[in-house]
Amino acid sequence: MESKPVYISISCNLAAVQHPTFSRQPVPYSLSPRLSNPKSLEAAVDMTAEFLNAAVKPVMVGGPKMRVAKAKNAFVELADASGYPVAVMPSAKGQVPEIHPHFIGTYWGAISTSFCAEIVESADAYLFAGPIFNDYSSVGYSLLLKKEKAVIVQPNRVTIGNGPTFGCVLMKDFLEALAKKVKHNPTSLENYRRIFVPEGVPLKSAPNEPLRVNVLFKHIQGMLTNETAVIAETGDSWFNCQKLKLPEKCGYEFQMQYGSIGWSVGATLGYAQAAPDKRVIACIGDGSFQVTVQDVSTMIRNGQNTIIFLINNGGYTIEVEIHDGPYNVIKNWNYTGLVDALHNGEGKCWTVKVKTEEEVVEAIKTSLGPKKDCLCFIEVIVHKDDTSKELLEWGSRVSAANGRPPNPQ
Repeated sequence: MESKPVYISISCNLAAVQHPTFSRQPVPYSLSPRLSNPKSLEAAVDMTAEFLNAAVKPVMVGGPKMRVAKAKNAFVELADASGYPVAVMPSAKGQVPEIHPHFIGTYWGAISTSFCAEIVESADAYLFAGPIFNDYSSVGYSLLLKKEKAVIVQPNRVTIGNGPTFGCVLMKDFLEALAKKVKHNPTSLENYRRIFVPEGVPLKSAPNEPLRVNVLFKHIQGMLTNETAVIAETGDSWFNCQKLKLPEKCGYEFQMQYGSIGWSVGATLGYAQAAPDKRVIACIGDGSFQVTVQDVSTMIRNGQNTIIFLINNGGYTIEVEIHDGPYNVIKNWNYTGLVDALHNGEGKCWTVKVKTEEEVVEAIKTSLGPKKDCLCFIEVIVHKDDTSKELLEWGSRVSAANGRPPNPQ
């Protein structure tokens, strides 16, 4: 019912023991559906509609808990009815169709996509559906939001400003009911369209110039379709993948709750196994890869055709920006050689090392063509200081938050 991770363990000496429950045909197992309290739902919707309808420039922001609440379609339904601009928190990227006409990008405080933070933080009311606010998603607690302007919708409760909290209200039911009562108000969306200027493109590479990360992601953008899924590892890939424009039905996974370095290798294995109709494109740093590299062996054994971009910049770059030290420099590996050793001639696997734009273009062409049925491992050599501007800003703010003095007792 909670859609949370779970382990079921059965001791090996009990697995074959007969139990009275199974003395006849098993009774089908079912869970009673959770329902909203009708009176609480009605009160929450009425008060929220009054709150939002009194605002001049309201906005909507989707959070990661929309997934477990199964409320993504209801969120879009409210966006259509209200006319509000729609942003997503970074860990909710992919939960809202980016082709939606009201979509304005990722809200991530000072490192939001262009013009998104300005619209959200200047609003006089904002509805957050399923948010998780922590030090990483709040960029070191630097979001310019005010509680009294916010409606916070969690999977089973609604809080309005500094006022009441309504429990036993399911997010899906709430958003669907609110869509019927909210007034159409496109003011903030019109303001966004009025000030928006499209982002630029990376500078053109000189022949055989060392590859830059922004050039790499320009070409990764061209690989995305409705039959692909992106896995963004903790690190600079967080920020570079956030800027990708997702086609409709392109999958996307991004883990921010714990900032677990190395999570994406196992996540890539699991996603590809669970969704064989998608070709997974994983963007992984060298430090992260060293933590969980052995899962590549299982990918090959299971015949997966994932494309892994191993971005080798010689260290834990995200940690450098938060708190630098000699421990952030790691031993460089022959990553393509390591994957070749895991392959060991059994299964389908292709590896390549690239250092220039010309080489990465050719590698992508090969991975999408002759090697489309193989696990493709592309090691990308980049400069140790080649980072996104978002990482530099995020790192400095998180570093300041982490380094603040303790509260006096």
